[in-house]
Amino acid sequence: MTGRNGELSRREFVSTSLGYLATAGLATVTPGLVRAEDTPAPKTTTKNGVIYRKLGRTGMEVPIVSMGAGACNDPTVVQACYEAGMRLFDTASTYAFGRNEQMVANALNKLQARDKVVLVTQGFTPAQRAAATGQQSKEILRKTVEGSLKRLKTDYIDVLLLHDVRDPGPIRDQAILEAMSEIKKEGKARAIGAATHAGMVDVINAMVETGIYDVVLTSFNFAMATDQDLMGAVRNAAVKGMGIIAMKVFAGGARFPNPETLREYSESVINTAALKWVLRNEFIATSIPGIANFDHLRDNFAVASNLELTEEEEGFLSDNSITLGMEFCRQCSKCLASCPKKADIPDLMRTHMYATQYADFRLARETIDGIPRQRGLETCASCESCVAKCANSVNIPRKINELRLIYG
Repeated sequence: MTGRNGELSRREFVSTSLGYLATAGLATVTPGLVRAEDTPAPKTTTKNGVIYRKLGRTGMEVPIVSMGAGACNDPTVVQACYEAGMRLFDTASTYAFGRNEQMVANALNKLQARDKVVLVTQGFTPAQRAAATGQQSKEILRKTVEGSLKRLKTDYIDVLLLHDVRDPGPIRDQAILEAMSEIKKEGKARAIGAATHAGMVDVINAMVETGIYDVVLTSFNFAMATDQDLMGAVRNAAVKGMGIIAMKVFAGGARFPNPETLREYSESVINTAALKWVLRNEFIATSIPGIANFDHLRDNFAVASNLELTEEEEGFLSDNSITLGMEFCRQCSKCLASCPKKADIPDLMRTHMYATQYADFRLARETIDGIPRQRGLETCASCESCVAKCANSVNIPRKINELRLIYG
């Protein structure tokens, strides 16, 4: 039976799903999309039927499906994720104004699981970095970390990430480098890195060049399959020892702009196909699909035991009409130079995705509120000069007008 709104309860999930996951066999993992023949991919192991990979040079070994906890406000879902076999939990100092970190910590501490999990948190946002001097950056970063440690009820963060890095500037900033390195040396973070979903190639390459960062959390999904620069950057970073965590793995989720999609494929097929595509690239150590309820957990974690594509999933991934119709913004930022009004197109497109495809209006609100007014919704004049520069032919003016209807 399911609970209200058709969602599984924690007890129902545990009783019906854990047995399957524990006995599911490991299918042969095919070579990743960008795997080079002369460079071995990170080794894959199994524990209780679940596929594990090492998170780069950190030595931490985690299941290939982890919990993106940002959209979750139910501690019993966090507990069920742990009981199902998840061992990495991603949150951020800004999610729900810090309450998300508290919720994750309370749930895991109730299970006495702190020393059995990898806690990832993000902090020091673009707004905090914007006008900070070197000394201020160090002070803000340290204050942010201390706040996260308190809310997470722990003495150390397993993976500390700079939040939302869109260009190499913060990666190469000497003050930030020094502060992050000191925090790691003091044992307040076991590993350090950055989260990026815009300008990913430049950010990842800069992280490799510094030789300081251990982990990158990056957007990575099948809508980016033709982006060979990104594929190469991910491969190179992994070969150099960085742990790669994938986010935005569903390319916006099952609510694609073209209604025909859900007539041809079920939401379950869409999501499992998209997630398997990401994880069949063995340079990806793990993924953090957003898990807000027990249905998300059941569907997403089933993939952790078997990456073999079903006939339906193969059909979905090879359907060109899906890719052409989904209008997924890759956050490559190539459109920015074409806008005469300097609108923040990537963040506006990300807001649109959160609101219309994720139906996560809290995250959409936070994102749009973080866009400077002079680069926001009213800046766009619908001139369409940006469309010609878009690798995925996204109808940017239409999406901005849809946002105006919601937030105008």
